[in-house]
Parts: sequence; C-alpha cells; structure tokens
Amino acid sequence: MIAWTIEAARESKIFYDVLVSTDSEEIANLSRRFGASAPFLRDAKDADDITPVSEATINALINMENKSNVKYDMVVQLMPNCPCRTKKNIISSYDIFMASSSKFQISAFQFGFMNPWWAMELEDETMRPKPLFPDALKKRSQDLSKLYCPTGAIWIADAEQLKIQKTFYGENYSICLMDWMHAVDIDDYEDLKMAQLAFALENKVQIFN
Repeated sequence: MIAWTIEAARESKIFYDVLVSTDSEEIANLSRRFGASAPFLRDAKDADDITPVSEATINALINMENKSNVKYDMVVQLMPNCPCRTKKNIISSYDIFMASSSKFQISAFQFGFMNPWWAMELEDETMRPKPLFPDALKKRSQDLSKLYCPTGAIWIADAEQLKIQKTFYGENYSICLMDWMHAVDIDDYEDLKMAQLAFALENKVQIFN
C-alpha cells in the first residue's frame, strides 16, 4: 500500500519532496526503494495508536525543514491505507486547492447505500435500536439531503498554517470530493476486500480471491 502511495505521489510530479514518516526501519528502507525520502525515524511520542496523524505530519515537516534548510509552502498528507488514490486524484485535488483561497483541504466522498441518516446504536444488553436521527427513518432516501464522509486519501494544507493550527481541520477548511472507489480507507479486512473490488473495477482485472 505504501509503495502505491509513493508511486502515485512521484508520478503526479507536483512535489519537491516525497517524505515517508515512520518509526520502522523496514518501512523506511522499503520507502527509499520506491523513491521516497525517509531521512529519519518518527519520534516515539507520536508513533502510537493514539496520536492524531496530523501531529506526526507536523513533526515530520518541522524535522525536515530543520534538517534540509528548506522552507515548505505546502504539505500534502497521503495516507498509505488509501492506496486506490491515483496521480490524477492528487493533481486534481492540488489544482482545486490552488484555485481556492482555503488554507486547508480535506478529501471526501458522498455516502451511497450506507446511509448515515438511518444510523442507529444498539443498547449493550437488550440490543434495542436507538436511531441517531429518528425522523429520518420516516423518509425515503431520495428525500434526505446528501451526506459526505472524509477520507484520508488527500489532505492539503498551507505549511505555516498547519504548524499554527495543528490540524488539517483548520479554520474555514474546504472539501475536495472524490468518488468512493479512489477514496477507500483500509482499516480492516472488509475494507481491504472493498479496495480490491474498487481496484478491479478501475483496472478491469479479475477480483482477488
């Protein structure tokens, strides 16, 4: 997944540096093989399962600027667990960001059959449903307003503003829409199967077993 992400970034030809932030020497070596820079390993303080990824990106940005004496204008965060995003998606998102006045841009896709308006919680013991939006259950899907879900595929920010606000969800952040097939986030096995399906449809190949 990280190799596909690196290749998409490099093939877009819009980056001064393609940097991989990791605490793993194995991943760092793999990243270098595919043409990315991995000049340092992440600090232990942000290499856990709790720290927001934005913090790791900011720390990598500051570390890279200190080591290279280069001042970056913009940061594009490409999560490797979104491997279906392509160089065309990156270029398109970059163009939209450059044409806007926003300092922060988050990629997102429109919800389809998994309609959040009909979401519900289940009580632990009784398993009784608790709808989050009870009134929406009485409406047809076509009568409900469209909802959109963020994806980690392509997040863009002004470098200085990112360091100041410490989040890509900065003041007046904007959204760049993607289709779901290029936006799949892989967090578990079912997500992986969804990504494989999207890849097969996009590339007209046989679906993986």
